[in-house]
Amino acid sequence: MDELILEAGRAERNYWRDLWRYRELFYFLAWRDILVRYKQTVIGIAWAVIRPLLTMLALTMVFHKFAKVSAPGATPYALLVMAAMLPWQFFSTSLSECSNSLIGNSNLISKIYFPRLIVPAGSVITSFVDFLITLALMAALMLWYGFFPDWRLLLLPAFIMLAFAASFGLGLWLAALNVEYRDFRYIVPFVVQFGVLVSPVGFPSSYVPAKWRLLYDLNPMVGVIDGFRWSLLKGEGVLDWSAILLSAITVILLLTAGVWYFRRMERTFADVI
Repeated sequence: MDELILEAGRAERNYWRDLWRYRELFYFLAWRDILVRYKQTVIGIAWAVIRPLLTMLALTMVFHKFAKVSAPGATPYALLVMAAMLPWQFFSTSLSECSNSLIGNSNLISKIYFPRLIVPAGSVITSFVDFLITLALMAALMLWYGFFPDWRLLLLPAFIMLAFAASFGLGLWLAALNVEYRDFRYIVPFVVQFGVLVSPVGFPSSYVPAKWRLLYDLNPMVGVIDGFRWSLLKGEGVLDWSAILLSAITVILLLTAGVWYFRRMERTFADVI
């Protein structure tokens, strides 16, 4: 029989252990969000396919047909864009879901104790389901073009973990800030729209001038997107490993700072929300 001990500071000391103890709540919240997303919609899972497909077609038309931007090697331009859409859609969806996750679970947060990190983490997992659907779409397009990956595909999980860390790190910031300042929910769509312009979603990173490359590489999604393309498209184009390292360092700092800020503000969530 479990023993309940009430002791000042006990919850703080056992916080990280409680993350494991409350894993069933994490599973429940993630599964509930998945059911709500795909059950209470008109087109359901099809939306996870239609959105990246239409975005890929639009970016291909703008950059390839109109701006005459070409893909490296023999890579079809549509695959170049879709390989970038994989991590970018996961990142943008995670930010949107994380930013509203605490507000959407306000009744639960104000009534019982549990590690609040579970809530935004569940939102990222829900967004990962969309990622898997888009990954299946990417596989179908590669079959259509007869373009198959090579051994570099084995490194794709590393870049997926990097995308997950970037999404979770920035998502923690937005989730905590949205509790304190409700108008942050209007900033997230702007961040997502602006991010498409400063990330190599519709074009290769090789088109960025060398004098701007260091500043450009500070964007953590640059290394993630370039890594996805390198892994999926048989290494077409030169992968700048220094940019990957800089992205990894930026993501680690972003995640560490996000956890620190979230934990700092967590004790006020129940009162403010």
